[in-house]
Amino acid sequence: MNKLLNLKLLFLLLFVSIPSVQFAQNMEEKIDQLMNDQYKADDSGATILIAKEGSVVYRKAYGKSNLELNTDMIPENVFEIGSITKQFTAVGILMLLEEGKLSLDDEITKFIPDYPTQETTITIHHLLTHTSGIKSYTSLESLRDYARKDISPKELIDAFKDEPMDFKPGEQYLYNNSGFVLLGYIIEKISGMPYDDFIQKRIFDVLKMDNSSYGSKYTIIKNRASGYQRQEEYLNANYISMTIPYAAGSIMSTVDDLFTWQKAIRSNTLISKESLAKAFTNYTLNNGKKINYGYGWSHNIINDVPVIEHGGGIFGYTTQGIYVPSENAYIIILTNCNCSSPSEIAFKIAAIAIGKPYPEISKTVKLTKKQLQKWVGAYEFEDGAVRFITLKGNQLSSQRADGNTAFKIFPITENHFFFEDSFAQYVFTDGTPKKVVFKNNIDVSKGVETDKKMPEAKKEIQLSEKVLKKYIGTYELAPNFNIEITVEGNQIFGQATNQSKIELFAESEDNFFLKAIAATITFEIDATTKIPSSLTLEQGGQKTKALKIK
Repeated sequence: MNKLLNLKLLFLLLFVSIPSVQFAQNMEEKIDQLMNDQYKADDSGATILIAKEGSVVYRKAYGKSNLELNTDMIPENVFEIGSITKQFTAVGILMLLEEGKLSLDDEITKFIPDYPTQETTITIHHLLTHTSGIKSYTSLESLRDYARKDISPKELIDAFKDEPMDFKPGEQYLYNNSGFVLLGYIIEKISGMPYDDFIQKRIFDVLKMDNSSYGSKYTIIKNRASGYQRQEEYLNANYISMTIPYAAGSIMSTVDDLFTWQKAIRSNTLISKESLAKAFTNYTLNNGKKINYGYGWSHNIINDVPVIEHGGGIFGYTTQGIYVPSENAYIIILTNCNCSSPSEIAFKIAAIAIGKPYPEISKTVKLTKKQLQKWVGAYEFEDGAVRFITLKGNQLSSQRADGNTAFKIFPITENHFFFEDSFAQYVFTDGTPKKVVFKNNIDVSKGVETDKKMPEAKKEIQLSEKVLKKYIGTYELAPNFNIEITVEGNQIFGQATNQSKIELFAESEDNFFLKAIAATITFEIDATTKIPSSLTLEQGGQKTKALKIK
């Protein structure tokens, strides 16, 4: 009987292991290709770790950890992780909750009595979920005045506490660094120790995360990856005191330590299963609308599979971590430049890792012209956007009414289409009227056929290279978020931090529009110098002014 059982087990192991090895090889080749394409050998780099069922299945490094010394990146390199710090702050709050030292419904004035709540009730829950309405200090121009200074948490709070609130607590979701600064300060008030000591003693030491720490520009940190920014060329990242990101973005770590962190979260080493459920809940606004955020973790979807994720960005570094609960899979990528965000590539890699890769053009189905023609028309969506589906030859394309570029879409089935190199997809339904669902990861919007007509395309004019060159420079939309304007011959380009370079087209001198996205840029010219002092970006009905800083 035992011999038969052993034979059955051996057969089972062989049956499972052969496809697993093949999948692992295929997975590694695809991920190698993606990472090599984005992080070149002689450029700033990245480290990546992928784990499934508690075991590392992929761990590599790409590019350079130090461009000046020509040092190759290694998996052990240490990075500033930016807003992934928020997970640690949230867990710290939940640890204090379990100790009975606070309630998530406590008003923040219980711990910070002099905080001006402007006749509203702001709770710890509101801070954790970015629904407090408090003005985020990283959106204030005044941040420039103290970004390089070492200041106390109280001084940091004083810098934003009297700003008008953006909305009443619970009415909207707006990502907010001020909320997590307040949470860090509340941890200090309750625990009686500085935030950095609390995180070190209560989390890093307990989990033996020996290569993680509260960030420092002064301490010698073994294997620290140097941080960079890139405009026309690489530059060392702008300096920022680590007292400024504080509990919203101050931690440094490695892919290995962050995997240790993820395992501790899953195994309830620091907080109970009940508390973890609170952290992973997709909370709602006062009106019941989901915000796709929990406590320090965002909610998203990869090809219909729910994931918990968070990214980070700080001067010189960008990061992305994705956890897939149903697969017990974890993907973490850390980079040492704010010029090459890993967010998009991390989602592509996560999709490959769980066996649900995004569609490829080489694997599309062939449809007849009659089948394609069926979906041609205009569709109006819940958010008011109108998208036009057009057919040229045998190629369907999609264009927003307020956009200037038609994007090709490709069929997976007769009614299911995807955008090239994108997570966006359409699922059409025939009928009167026709309907369509637009999906972009967790974002879903329903559209209905309409008789609206395509507006006339904007007409571009040609400006001389001499005129275009006066716009060259760096314009700051928000701290650590700039638009870099460059000129190549008679073409002008704009590149936002962590995003691709996009060509601008002149409607008139000083006024430009984008074809790739629905947006315009207007340059404000200084009357004395005759060169731009700022620009205004208009997108999605919002106008944002950016001062020229270089």
